[in-house]
Amino acid sequence: MLWILLTAAAAPLQVARNALQRGLVGDAGPWGATLVRFLFGLPFSLLIFGAVALATPGAAPHLSATYGEAVVVGALAQMGATAALLVAMRRAGFAVATVMQQSSLPLSAVFGWLALGDRIGAQAWTGIAVTTLGLAILSWPRRDQIRGAGLGSLLGLASGAAFAVALNAYRQAGLALDPHHAIYSGTASVCVAQAIQSTVLLTALAIWRPGSLRAVAQSWKPSLGAGFFGAAASACWFAALTLHAAGPVRAVGVIEAPIAAGVGRRLFKETLSPRQLAGGVMAALGVIAAALG
Repeated sequence: MLWILLTAAAAPLQVARNALQRGLVGDAGPWGATLVRFLFGLPFSLLIFGAVALATPGAAPHLSATYGEAVVVGALAQMGATAALLVAMRRAGFAVATVMQQSSLPLSAVFGWLALGDRIGAQAWTGIAVTTLGLAILSWPRRDQIRGAGLGSLLGLASGAAFAVALNAYRQAGLALDPHHAIYSGTASVCVAQAIQSTVLLTALAIWRPGSLRAVAQSWKPSLGAGFFGAAASACWFAALTLHAAGPVRAVGVIEAPIAAGVGRRLFKETLSPRQLAGGVMAALGVIAAALG
């Protein structure tokens, strides 16, 4: 059951990272804020991996073409998903955008089943379905939110689809590198992915958006915070994905939704309606079913 503990730890860390990143979008732009997650997270990821490597003397990593392809696909998909999520947060609100991004839940289960042959029990599928329905109720905009929220919601869904691809790619990478040492494999893959992401974004922004790089450099203090929380969250996610199928892992990760709602209410003065709260309760029940399944 270690995967449940790792996923539960990743959720609040991810919300903290998203909250810090959200404040950077205005100055650095979505791609600059996306760079923050990876560039400032890489040093922390290397430190985490160093500690894990020292504690795992029996690890035997196996580098292969399968591993390389999987980690590259995951890195690129995660970049696109992060940028889409940040823009969605500004257009549809912090909590709603985070929940719409949870479309990665059913999609990751389906992708894992089709591409990796993951076996998910009937109870877990039921939990995933109930959670998805609860998220749909929770994220459905009120009448006064319909105007201007459509694009943000679509971007949230696009982010979820890209995250679903990334989750299954990272699961494949972890299994290819060293399936017997999940935490070692997960933290190592975080370092490789973030190195790829940082290189790609630094190069692209230096060519097309140098102003974004200046904004990132000027906001280095909150960027360090986002980098730390992002590195810690990714380490937990990657390790959990090496241990278990992406669908149930994402189902348990839905506990980030009520945390995000609380953060949105306190920091960004956002509120949830009784209908949205009811959807959150349904999603929570689905999470329990998926975890126990």
